[in-house]
Amino acid sequence: MVSTEHLVAFAAMSFLLIVVPGPSVLFVIGRALSQGQRAALVTVAGNTLGCYVLIAAVAFGVGSIVERSVVVFTILKLAGAAYLVYLGIKAWRGRRSLPATFAGTAAPRGLLRTFGEGFTVGVSNPKTIVFFAAVLPQFVDRSTGHVAVQMLILGLVFIAIALASDGAWGLAASAARDWFARSPQRLALIGGVGGLTMIGLGVGVAATGRKD
Repeated sequence: MVSTEHLVAFAAMSFLLIVVPGPSVLFVIGRALSQGQRAALVTVAGNTLGCYVLIAAVAFGVGSIVERSVVVFTILKLAGAAYLVYLGIKAWRGRRSLPATFAGTAAPRGLLRTFGEGFTVGVSNPKTIVFFAAVLPQFVDRSTGHVAVQMLILGLVFIAIALASDGAWGLAASAARDWFARSPQRLALIGGVGGLTMIGLGVGVAATGRKD
């Protein structure tokens, strides 16, 4: 099984990667600003589960296919980018209805739908699967066997750190949103910023490429 030394080393690398705001953090912040704390935390849960699906895919060999195929990588990248832009446009168009949400006159948003959107963003991130395909094998002791199980255990370490970090970002952003909620104009503004953040993130994901 995974040695303590490998677990600690992988946890340290994961922490350094996760604490720096990236696509997942920006997506969660956008959700927190446009929809609030509950939506942000549910998004974190969905996004994290999607990320773990990618880890499982790497553990069972799918990651190497994406790593070697520019076509598959590009398809996944563009699909994820398009979905982010779609969610951003929805948030931007619905920014004027945010005051009604606080007043209790808007229809509640389903948590399952919010979770599913977070999951879709997490599982369609090709950068994540390529990262794990390159990094996870370095922390596996092949001499002890059960390689896939070792990768899944290491993935749980990454997921635990990601949940804590992304959740903290979501709570912080939603706390700032509460201040904007005191004014309909401020709230509409922050809802628009959240939508634009997701649109910009989608464009950024689409613009990134591979040197091969």
